[in-house]
Amino acid sequence: MPSPNTFLLLPFLLFMTSPSLSLPPALVAPISKDHSTLLYSLSLYLKTPLQPTKLHLDLGAAFTWLDCTKPYYNSSTYLHVPCGSPLCDSLHSFACGNCYEPPGPHCANDTCSLYPENPVSGKATLDNALLDALALHTTDGSAPGRLALLPQFAFSCSTSSLLKGLAKKVNGLVALGRSNHSLPAQVSTALSLPHYFALCLSGSVNASGAAFFGSKGPYIFNKIDVSKSLIYTPLVLNPVTRTVVKYGPSDEYFIGLTAIKVNGKTVPLNNTLLSIDRDSGFGGTTLTTDAPYTVMETSIFKAFVELFVRESSALNLTRTNVVKPFGVCYLATDIVSTRAGPAVPTVDLVMEREDVIWRILGSNSMVKISKKGGVELWCLGFVDGGAKPRSSIMIGGHHMEDNLLQFDLESKRFGFSSSVLLQGTKCADFNFASAKVNL
Repeated sequence: MPSPNTFLLLPFLLFMTSPSLSLPPALVAPISKDHSTLLYSLSLYLKTPLQPTKLHLDLGAAFTWLDCTKPYYNSSTYLHVPCGSPLCDSLHSFACGNCYEPPGPHCANDTCSLYPENPVSGKATLDNALLDALALHTTDGSAPGRLALLPQFAFSCSTSSLLKGLAKKVNGLVALGRSNHSLPAQVSTALSLPHYFALCLSGSVNASGAAFFGSKGPYIFNKIDVSKSLIYTPLVLNPVTRTVVKYGPSDEYFIGLTAIKVNGKTVPLNNTLLSIDRDSGFGGTTLTTDAPYTVMETSIFKAFVELFVRESSALNLTRTNVVKPFGVCYLATDIVSTRAGPAVPTVDLVMEREDVIWRILGSNSMVKISKKGGVELWCLGFVDGGAKPRSSIMIGGHHMEDNLLQFDLESKRFGFSSSVLLQGTKCADFNFASAKVNL
């Protein structure tokens, strides 16, 4: 393995199948859903030789981390990051590691140390920062192409114990947060590509969704460019980080939600809860892939459910015993199905203006539950987050599925399509068939 003092601070691009150094139009990776944990993972390639790797997809994390226990030792290109180096300083390291065991990913002297965190369990550990090879498929927006290699991708090691609570077969976490060391930031900076990334989460058991990096579009699903349907709202900065190491603003993505409507009627709520407290960082509306359903502060949740039930009464729906963690469930036999899911009252998330609306239809607002005896229910997929949650509203993964979401980090804005099912496509329709990707 090369000396740690020989590493470069800025990664660069090599194509795996061509000597040409022309830049790719974008990069793409599949996103799969684990139906036991209801969490999402992104598939990419790591190490030398390249190995397919699944990582928990975290929309708000600052840096990627991987289990660097014994299986990692077979990479021939990993490099430690020296303490005091510009890269170490930019990673906000507050520790310098030394080791008296045999050298390896976990063990090196004068090594930059980080605090990788598991967002589901809340656990964190102290481990080494590393550089190693990472590869993703290029794309023209409609299908994956050849592999592109970033020889020196920065991340943190972790131990196997930090994987507890995440989906099976994941080897760590891939960070998509606002930091300069997230996967989107490293790709865009290294390749001089636009600072954009987009997600299209699929809830399918068998087919994956897609993540795009370094491209404003097109994003083609079933011959439809769904980027053309995007509506934009500003991203809001939370000045208080929520990580173990306190060093600056949050790396999570917040949006300026101003109202919630059900069938066009406004949910009565305390609007101060929708703002972020500048001292504590509490409040506001954030986007997360770490929670399967949208979580609401208790008073918001109660007012929302009350209005939803009232609006549902006109549809003659039969309420039944709830299934935890939900607050309202209906017999599925009473609900008509449409191409956008069960026919229930629409939920509108209103942003800075009345015409900037993220509409949530039945496919995203309701969750189908099968009980013993063959009884099927539709439950309202929002949950009570308690009286003092860190975010007043956390928009979870289920409500993002089959919606195209674009993060424009150049203009600091968030683009959303609402359900692409209305356009005759879905997030599972991206054509990954032409690439040999381990899903």
